[in-house]
Amino acid sequence: MSWYEAAEKPEIAEFGPVSGLAVTGRGEPGGAAYGASVGALYAVMGALGAPMVPLEGRWWVEDERSPFEVPREEWWWHLFLRLPDEEGAIGVGAIEAAVTEVRQGVPAAARVQRVTFTDGRCVQMLHRGPYADEPASLAEMDALMKAEGLDVNGLHHEIYLSDPNEPDQSKARTILRQPVR
Repeated sequence: MSWYEAAEKPEIAEFGPVSGLAVTGRGEPGGAAYGASVGALYAVMGALGAPMVPLEGRWWVEDERSPFEVPREEWWWHLFLRLPDEEGAIGVGAIEAAVTEVRQGVPAAARVQRVTFTDGRCVQMLHRGPYADEPASLAEMDALMKAEGLDVNGLHHEIYLSDPNEPDQSKARTILRQPVR
């Protein structure tokens, strides 16, 4: 299964480790910290000469309430841009040089780092439409998890296949992915 593909109904999939550039932060999606972090990731990716890929986010809250009940400025995230899979394609030294190159104009680049993570076994689906409508898709995913006896086993993961700044959010396409066990 391709990293950037998902069915329009919940499905179980498995993904091995991926490496890329990441920034960790806290704040509202689209807020100042989030925007600076996205800009830093793309600036470093551009300085590397790597192909541009969809932005990804892994999200969590440090609260007992549902994320939808927690104010968005209290949400935590790991923003991520996937690097090419070829072994050694872009090493740590090249990333450090790219960060140094863009850091003066993009101070948030100092927080960009190379990371590797594994989603493993997941429930995923393609969500079409505004982010505000995601709870309905997440409920479908939750129903499949319950039917299969699966439990959450990691951070909620989103892959933004369309431009998050697209004014017509009915055109938005986002892969929703939840690691499970």
